[in-house]
Amino acid sequence: MLLKVGSKGDDVKKVQEKLGLTADGVFGAGTSKAVKDWQKANGLAADGIVGDGTWSKMFAVIAARDETGNLVDDDGNTIEINSADDDLAVETASPVVPAPVATVQGLKLEKLKGKVPDVVIAQIPECATKFQINTPLRLAHFLAQCGHESAGFKATQENLNYSADGLNKIFTKYFKTVNAASYARQPEKIASRVYASRMGNGDEASKEGYKYRGRGYIQLTGKSNYAAFDAAVNEDILSNPDLVSSKYPLLSAAWYWNSRSLNNTADQGANDAAVTAVTKKVNGGTIGLADRIKHFKEYYALLA
Repeated sequence: MLLKVGSKGDDVKKVQEKLGLTADGVFGAGTSKAVKDWQKANGLAADGIVGDGTWSKMFAVIAARDETGNLVDDDGNTIEINSADDDLAVETASPVVPAPVATVQGLKLEKLKGKVPDVVIAQIPECATKFQINTPLRLAHFLAQCGHESAGFKATQENLNYSADGLNKIFTKYFKTVNAASYARQPEKIASRVYASRMGNGDEASKEGYKYRGRGYIQLTGKSNYAAFDAAVNEDILSNPDLVSSKYPLLSAAWYWNSRSLNNTADQGANDAAVTAVTKKVNGGTIGLADRIKHFKEYYALLA
């Protein structure tokens, strides 16, 4: 894939439609500028050329969060995630691979290999130690929730690449007085607005809404939560929030788990009612309950 000034055809039309341009199929200077702006907003090298990397990111299924925490696509439609579905593309930052897996008394972590990514298994001992997720029952509940919330441990950070229609549908109250089209496909602007002046963030101009957007397998969101998680690690998380997605995607989820006293909920049992109770505390509802139950049973059978 290589589209640049002078390129023509249906692929160019698809890019132009994605960027809200007139889809004439001719890659001119205007299209190049729009591509550069999109690349800059999405953390890519802003060269105005649509290569494989830009194309893949531009047309991935976007895993973002609405105000209730549900995964949605870029038009605001709820995504029902089957965390076993490897065909789902989600925006992700690959976590740094930690040291080899340590043993945890009472937990058969080796049984998870092939079912849970190695990079996740390697992070479990620290979570078990710091937040007492240290029984087969607790760990099975925890991994089932993390796996579902992150689309199979793929999504480690929130992507707010919404269309104008998506913004008006999902974040209606934040776009009553401004034109959503002026924010569309600009994640930094979007997050800075919708997360402004809440969860410990500064106003829209501070851009803290974007700086402290959702990261981790159970998305840590807002400056106040980042500050609280900062106390759990020997890192300056407030100054380096990307560490949550790159180094601590599971530990940040464990911090959230602990902050909601979810070990106590998990201890209720290895049944559907217990998974439902945990899900309500994590999700605020029961979105994806069947998938969460499926994976709880799978993990618990391996760990018990």
